[in-house]
Amino acid sequence: MKLKKMIQTDGLYMSWAISLIATLGSLYFSEIRGYIPCTYCWYQRILMYPLVIILGIAALRKDVKIVVYTLPITILGVMISGYHYIIQKTSLFQDTGSSCGIVPCNASYINWLNFITIPFLSFIAFTLISMILILIWKFAPNEKQEIK
Repeated sequence: MKLKKMIQTDGLYMSWAISLIATLGSLYFSEIRGYIPCTYCWYQRILMYPLVIILGIAALRKDVKIVVYTLPITILGVMISGYHYIIQKTSLFQDTGSSCGIVPCNASYINWLNFITIPFLSFIAFTLISMILILIWKFAPNEKQEIK
């Protein structure tokens, strides 16, 4: 019951905060550390950056209906970042990662604890946001829709 109440009151703020941290983290890596994003990193940025604005506005307005629009974006982000992580950490798609663009997609700028890379951080952010959005959808009060 505590989880339901917390998700109903703070779920949108939590998902907004995660998207903000992910966006600031990616900007830190590229603008301060000087890491040039690869093609898949750009795709992940294209999906994450608008979430900061969309989820921020939805949180302020307490608009849980935004889940319908944002959940497909976050699920696509999970898939792209997961695929990017597989390219980096396994030999399954190693060949496709080296011919990805100016910066090879199988290169790792960071490798903390031998498994935490930038695509992994993106994967975690998209997964957490998706899970919170699913719970918001599940715990949202049911409204009867009338056909007009």
